[in-house]
This record gives sequence, C-alpha cells and structure tokens, in this order.
Amino acid sequence: MKKVLSNYKLTIFLLLSILIGGIAGVVFGPKTAVVKPFGDLFLNLLFMIIVPLVFFSIASSLANMGGMKRLGKIMAGIFTVFFITAVISAILGFIGISIVDPLKDTDISAIKSIMTEAAIDPEAEDVTFLGQLVQAFTVPDFQMLFSKNNMLQLIVFSILFGLATAMSGDKGKPIANLLSSGSAVMMKIVGFVMYYAPIGLGCYFATIIGELGPQILGGYVRVFVLYLVLTLIYFFGFFTLYAFAAGGKDGVRVFWKNAITPSVSAIATCSSAACIPINLAAVRKMGVPQDIAETMIPLGANTHKDGSVLGGVFKIVFLFSLFGKDMSSMTSILTILAVSFLVGAVMGAIPGGGMIGEMLILSVFGFPPEVLPIIAVISTIIDAPATLLNSAGNTVSAMMVSRFVEGKNWLKESFALK
Repeated sequence: MKKVLSNYKLTIFLLLSILIGGIAGVVFGPKTAVVKPFGDLFLNLLFMIIVPLVFFSIASSLANMGGMKRLGKIMAGIFTVFFITAVISAILGFIGISIVDPLKDTDISAIKSIMTEAAIDPEAEDVTFLGQLVQAFTVPDFQMLFSKNNMLQLIVFSILFGLATAMSGDKGKPIANLLSSGSAVMMKIVGFVMYYAPIGLGCYFATIIGELGPQILGGYVRVFVLYLVLTLIYFFGFFTLYAFAAGGKDGVRVFWKNAITPSVSAIATCSSAACIPINLAAVRKMGVPQDIAETMIPLGANTHKDGSVLGGVFKIVFLFSLFGKDMSSMTSILTILAVSFLVGAVMGAIPGGGMIGEMLILSVFGFPPEVLPIIAVISTIIDAPATLLNSAGNTVSAMMVSRFVEGKNWLKESFALK
C-alpha cells in the first residue's frame, strides 16, 4: 500500500510543480532563467542513468521468461497482439492530433528564434532511406552504445542480449539473475532521481514558459483534452472490440465484469508495475490460462503500452510543430507511427518512466536532448489516462492471446474446467 500511495503522490507532486512552474514563468518571464540550473541538474541525472536503465530493463524482461510451457506459440501470440493493438492506437493518435493542432495560433517563429541552439541535426536528411535504417538500428563500434544519442541501437542490442540469455537455458541463468538484479537496482536509482523530479521539472518548465511565453500553455491544454477524449474512445470502444474478437459476446461480458478493479488501480497508481498482481488476478477470473497470464502480464507491463504509443504520437507531433518540421510526407508519417510504436515498447513500468521513450524520440528525429522537458510535461499531464490504457489493455490483450493459442472455444472450455 505504501508503494501505491508513493506513486500517486509522485504524480500529484509533478502536476503541482508544473502548475507552479507555469505560473512563475508567466509572472516573472525571462527572469525565471535564474532557476534553470536546478532544471539542468534534473536533466543531467536522467542522462546519466538512461543507458544502463534501458539495457537492464529490456534485457531483463526478455531474459527472465520462465514458466512457459508453450513458449513459441505464446510468444507468437503475444507479439501479434502487441503489434496490432499498438499500431491501432498509433493510427488513432495520429488522426486525432492531425485534426487538432496542439500549437495552433502559437508564434512558432518567436519560439524558433529563442531556441536557436536547439537545432535539428540535418545530417540524417542527406542519407538514403536504407542508409538511415542502418544508422538507426546499428552502430559501427560497441562503445557507441553507451551514448544517449544512440537509444534505438541500444534497444536492439538489449533485445538480442535478452533473447540470447533466455535461449541459453541453464547456462544463461546466472546472467538472467544478474540482469534482474541490475534492473531492480536501476529502478531504485530512478526512484531516487524522481524524488527530485518535482523540483527539477518545475524549475525547467518555469524557464521554458518564461522564455517562450504563456502561449505554449494553450498547446498543453489542447494536448490533454484531446488525449482524454481519445482515451475514452479507445477504452470503451476498442477494448470492447478486442474483447469481442477474443471471445464474442461472452468475451465482452467477462471482460467488463472483471475490468473495473484493474482500471481503477491503474488510474490510482499511475504505475503498470504496481498493477501486475491486480491484473494477474483479473485475467485469471477472465479465464486466461495460467502460463499465458504469467507471461503476458509481466512482459506486457514493460513492453505493451497502447497509452504510451498514443502519447508518443502526441509528443512527436508536438515537437514537429514546435520546430516547424514538415510531417506531410508518407515517409514522415510512417516514421512517426513506427517510432511511437517503439516508444510504447521501451517505456519503463514506473511513474515518469516515459523518459526512456522520450530520449528515443529525440535520438531518432535529431531533436536536441535539451528539449526533453518540453515533452516530459506531456508525459506528466497524460500519466493517469495513459496508464489506464497501458495497464488495463494488458488484460484484454491476454484474452486475445488466449484466443490465438487455445482456439476459438478457449473461453467456454476454461470456465467448463472451473
């Protein structure tokens, strides 16, 4: 219970710090630059831990996939469901934010003149498409993986390392245990940093508002309202469709009968990790087989986050609008959707864990790391509804994986056995 309260308080403190920082930026204007070092300290702490955090969290989740009797089929079902639902949420987010421009009526030219040092790296535009793919997924030297500017390449290596560890059997168990320990330690370090987050983020946000002007606040309000509307559409509309695809009318009935507790817990805790025990209990009541439940829910808490994918689209488009970068081409649209999908897969299962995904966004599109707080604010204001889609989405996804693995009569057979 203490952990739940702590997560909830952290979210409240972050929201309050953003509110206070915004007010200070409006009132004091450019004078708020005096508190910028406190914000820079928060950024440096995040940059310092981001590389080991990504490696241990991703590699550990894949290396410790024990307890699966039907590994191949279950993993195929999980990947299929994760991919389909994430793509749907990304497309929904892109359609929504294309209709409602978050920075409408904002003086972009004034913002760009202030952020002259935060220029986008133009080199990627001079490389061929295949060349961009090679650069995006690999590095020529191992030591380059230790740079925060090569997040996607680090993720690829972490996935390969985790899978290789899992497939090594007993010989890989010591490494798997080491990865689990490393992941736990890094999460604890993140917890330490997040104690300072309300001060650091508040100071940096005050500086941003002081420099860019209060007009950017309207963009954040539009982002939150639009995200809330899309959350309701996805939660009630698409979750119902997913439940129907999993088990027909009975699937819809069983899902909504057991979905309230996981949903309320997600909103209250703002933490997918804290909801794992609750979700496990819920999917068992939904008739999901034990081996599927024990694989799907923990893995989904780290790698399946439809709400984060939706939020990823918002963050990318927000930065595109802020810097006046064109996103009308099909290549840009597909890249935005693909990166948003990856953002949902690498988000840490903790409040404020979106920093990993945000660094990925900056790295892929060439935005400077210094603009991280701009989209970190979006993560904070959408934290509760995003966690609702992330966490509760894993329960209905577990039902679809059961349909994939067990066949169309899985629900009837499950309750017949009980």
